Amino acid sequence: MGNIVLAATSSSSKSSFNPESLLLILVVVVGIYLLMIRPQRRRAQQAQQRQSTVTPGARVRTTAGMYATVVDVDGDDVVLEVAPGVEVRYMKRAIMDVVSPGQETEDPVADSADDEQDEPAEDDEWSEVDSDGVAESGSSKKD
Repeated sequence: MGNIVLAATSSSSKSSFNPESLLLILVVVVGIYLLMIRPQRRRAQQAQQRQSTVTPGARVRTTAGMYATVVDVDGDDVVLEVAPGVEVRYMKRAIMDVVSPGQETEDPVADSADDEQDEPAEDDEWSEVDSDGVAESGSSKKD
């Protein structure tokens, strides 16, 4: 029986506190805070500041990606004009960013260039289906 008591006391002395494991846990917690929690809080504060400073006439982008002009600010709501004469009411939280007119992704010059490319050139081949369902094809080149 003396051997059993001696074995029990020796195994309990092996499980002593290791300060290196505490240091490792502390480093992991601080790393998670610095890499994830702190930047998220900063982004939330910036978004809240942008939403609180919205004024009528500003161009905004909503969280859904829609561009609009602020018409009126009413408490926690804003009235946005999404098209001429079309006004919708949103919560201020739905405003993601205040944009300048040049920041929008829609470029009328690029859109008109794309439209020109969609039109067939004179030497492109064509095909059409007549009333009987028979497909005819040809070329617009003049022989």
